[in-house]
Amino acid sequence: MPRNIEIKARIDSVEQLQPRAAALADQGPMQIAQDDRFYECANGRLKLRRFSADRGELIFYRRADEQGPKESFYLRSPTSDPEGLHATLAAAWGERGRVVKQRTLYLAGRTRIHLDRVEGLGDFLELEVVLADDDLAEEGVREAHALMAMLGVEPSQLVQGAYLDALDQRNSA
Repeated sequence: MPRNIEIKARIDSVEQLQPRAAALADQGPMQIAQDDRFYECANGRLKLRRFSADRGELIFYRRADEQGPKESFYLRSPTSDPEGLHATLAAAWGERGRVVKQRTLYLAGRTRIHLDRVEGLGDFLELEVVLADDDLAEEGVREAHALMAMLGVEPSQLVQGAYLDALDQRNSA
């Protein structure tokens, strides 16, 4: 199963971090509108990411909901009918929630740098250090820490859990 090391941090603004991310990147920026619908799933998280009416992907992932770099295991499956797949998944499993965001993506070596503007939550940085089959998780953790430092992100800015969890907490307050 593919895996990566992930961190998520609250940032003041996407625009403020863009120059630093661009300076580290080999590729980007790429603007990606994402509409994620989550479904009940006992073994991790299951979401359908809709990019457009005829393009999306079903993503299953499992990771600890903790602050700091953490290992994530994931599977992705593309779809050309995201609305039809959503109707099936919602009927079978039940929809848990929805996260809509505008993502600015940069690629720095094997790391995906996401600058996310999340509806109802604000601005965030996500780093995903993609690991090869024989890579140790600790190597990815070191790389994530180094990139955090180069981007000027402090450990106190790290958040735990998924955007969906933060939206649930905000809505229940």
